[in-house]
Amino acid sequence: MYRRHFIATSLLASVAGLTQAAATGGRTLLVLGDSLSAEYGLKRGSGWVALLEQRLRTQKIPATVVNASISGDTSSGGRSRLPALLVQHRPSHLIIELGGNDALRGLPLELTRDNLDQMTRTAQRAGARVLLLGMQMPPNYGRDYADRFAAVFADVAKAHKAALVPFLLKGVADASDNLRLFQPDRIHPTAEAHPLLLDNVWPELQKILR
Repeated sequence: MYRRHFIATSLLASVAGLTQAAATGGRTLLVLGDSLSAEYGLKRGSGWVALLEQRLRTQKIPATVVNASISGDTSSGGRSRLPALLVQHRPSHLIIELGGNDALRGLPLELTRDNLDQMTRTAQRAGARVLLLGMQMPPNYGRDYADRFAAVFADVAKAHKAALVPFLLKGVADASDNLRLFQPDRIHPTAEAHPLLLDNVWPELQKILR
């Protein structure tokens, strides 16, 4: 009984996925991220992913956006969740916004690199084009560590010919008046900053949407 139910559910999910793909010209954008993409501390609909949906509609680009981001998630968490998400949503594009929490938790850089590498590889094998959203660490982490951390994203993107945004928080974290662009925890951007995040993502996303 369980096996029959599983098969029936899988078939329904497949049909739903095909129907959705047909309705949007085959474009489904899956966003796999952490609190920066999950609207942590923000009013629903004000984060950069929600703003992305609005921009796609405004520019008449047929696509469905699926936000599978979870606050506090790490690259390991994303890697474990991705296979099921690929089966469920069959995305044409995957945006990976993970790795920042790895650094905040002091996880090994090689672990982050391996997870991003495997997520990119898995998504591409499933037929999705991948966009990596890079992150950078503040100066108090040390120049050497900051450089090696930033290089992780660039190295994975280069190895798999994936698209890359070098620094998602460009113009926010490095702004001269950046405190006004962050919530009191000084980690999560305010609603005012999220259009800037989208502006950082948009040029590279446009390229792989063509």
